[in-house]
This record gives sequence, C-alpha cells and structure tokens, in this order.
Amino acid sequence: MLRFLTAGESHGQCLTAILEGLPAGLKINIDEINQKLARRQTGYGRGGRMKIETDKVDILSGVRFAETLGDPITLQIKNRDWSNWLQKMSVTGEPFGEKVTAARPGHADLVGIHKYDRKDIRDILERASARETAAKVAVGAVCQQFLQDIGISVFSHVVNIGGVEIDRHNINYAKLANNTSDLNCLDEAAETKMRQKIREAGQAGDTLGGIFEVIVKGAPEGLGSHIQWDKRLDGKLAQSLMSIQAIKAVEIGEGVSYAYNPGSKMHDEMFYDENKQVYRRTNHAGGLEGGMTNGEDIVLRAVMKPIPTLMSPLHSIDIETKQEVLASKERSDVCAVAAASIVGAAMAAFTIADAVLEQFGGHAMNDVKKAIENYQKRLGKR
Repeated sequence: MLRFLTAGESHGQCLTAILEGLPAGLKINIDEINQKLARRQTGYGRGGRMKIETDKVDILSGVRFAETLGDPITLQIKNRDWSNWLQKMSVTGEPFGEKVTAARPGHADLVGIHKYDRKDIRDILERASARETAAKVAVGAVCQQFLQDIGISVFSHVVNIGGVEIDRHNINYAKLANNTSDLNCLDEAAETKMRQKIREAGQAGDTLGGIFEVIVKGAPEGLGSHIQWDKRLDGKLAQSLMSIQAIKAVEIGEGVSYAYNPGSKMHDEMFYDENKQVYRRTNHAGGLEGGMTNGEDIVLRAVMKPIPTLMSPLHSIDIETKQEVLASKERSDVCAVAAASIVGAAMAAFTIADAVLEQFGGHAMNDVKKAIENYQKRLGKR
C-alpha cells in the first residue's frame, strides 16, 4: 500500500523523496516535518556539515491547502553546501577536481566501485552517505502524522554510546514525547558520561557507535501476518532499521536475552482483566508475536557501528596506484547515534503506516478510521 523512493547525492543540489499510498484527507504540518529534520541534525559529536546545512522541506506535489490529495507526495530538501560543489558535482561537462582513490574500511567505497565499474570513489560515497537519511526522516515525519491521526505514536531514544549504557531505573518514559537532550538520551547521568566518551574519541581522531531504541505506542493488535515470510511485521521492521546506514544489528523486545534465559522467564503470560480483556504483565516479546502486533508497545533496538571515516585514518588501499595507503578523510562526525535514532523512528513509522494501510485499506482518511473502528469493535475494544 505504501512505498517511497529517495534520490540525491550528499553534495548534490538536493535530496528528493516520493511517498506514494497515503490516503487523501490527512492534514500535513510542515513545521513538524522540519522539527524532525532539525532533530536529525543535532547531537554532541556531529561534524562540520551540520553547521552548513539547515534542513527544510519543500512539498512539491500531493498536498493542497495542507491536506493530502491521495496522489504521490514529493518532498525536497535542498543542500546548501551545493554552492561549494558546483564543479565537482556538475551534471554536465568534464571531470573536475582530484579523484578519491583511497577506500575507507567499513564504507561502501571499495565494493561500490567494483560493482558499478567506477574509477572515482566519490561516485559511490556521495549516494552511500548518511546525508540521504534526511530524506528518510522527511518521509517518516509525514507517516508519523498519519499514525498520530489514528492514535499511534512513535518515539526513539539512545540507550548506549561507546559502551556507556543508560540505567533504566533512571528513565522517565513519560518524557519520550518531549525529550530535548541533544543526544536523545533520557538518563542525564549516562548522557554526561556519553559526552565525555565522545569528546575523548574526537580528540583521538576516532569514532563511536551505540544503540538506540524505538517504541511504538497504540498500534492495534493484529498488524502483520503469520501466513507468509514476507508478511511478518517483525521481519519488515528489522529490515527497515537495517536499511539505515551504519546499522549492524536489530533486536525486538528482549532480543538476544532470549538466548540466555528459559522460556518460563521470557514468555509474556496472559491474564483477563475485569472486562475480560487480555493483558500481560511483561513485554519481553516487544509487542510482536508470530509476526503480528499483540497490542503491547512495540520495542525495537538497533546497533550503529562507529562511523567509517576517521580523522586518524585506518590502513587501506589505493584503487588507482594499487598501493597500501591510509584511508581517505571526508568531513565526518565523531558520533551520530542520536541522529540515527531519529532516522530509526522515521523508518519504523513508515513500516507501521504501511502495515496499517495493508490491513485497513482506504483511499480517504475517513474510510481508514472507520475500518479501524469496526475492527476494534469486533475485537471488543474501544
């Protein structure tokens, strides 16, 4: 039901996304999209590029008088840095500027030039860059507005940077919606230690990764399906998070902990309340059972590797001279886990929105809401 494509290079003219499948009649708040874009740019440890760009979205199609029309929505984010790259990234003319030939370990550089038969690594790194995630955030921000309109909220927060973990006893999850931390962290004590860790890594010319958590509240029971492998919502959510640049692992609910504990401690027992509605006292499953939502909060975690561009470069190879060299240096971040957490919420929002539309259909918001209402009535819920 729902799909999107992005286009654009890191230092090209703009980033563009086309989102298709949203129903007509959804109110769109551009300010909220721009707030999400601004949030993606924050974070202690971000590089110089964030001082250049101030991401703002232009909606070029699919919305009229702040309301969706049901046709594809085109979102555009201009790159302010384009003015400094007019010749190096020109669409026409002869090649200009020095080629990038020293591949970076951990990046798409080497595999990309082999696969696409290119001689300049810039032809690969421009599109592989995490700059592309700005377009993902814009798409996800629109999807979050759709979900909010039907009572579903998507949040994210950072739980680990460079091995510094939050203490969940210090977390007030009520602050998820209004978290102003530039590391998107809800534990102030852990955040202080994270900042110190990032500072030390930056001084050493190194980079740090970490873990962020995405929480989806209000998703109706039964999204997804157990029928076929490609209909399982847990698989779709894992793929959507793994599609984000630098993400190397995803877990749902307790995830890896299932390997260390018996079933008697890990499965969420079910009970009836006074209205004979099923409830659970735990949520180890992270809101997903059998590839479907079970009505509990959806809890996802993603692991981001340290950024491959180091100011103290690693040993690598030069694709042109065939010599062993130090890897190339692009302007980069020391740590971007906070930014990745915003992208993670965006991708999860898109995936949940797609699951909602697959189940309830409808080309108009009123029809979608009515279908959800009828479904909830059949389940005996409000």
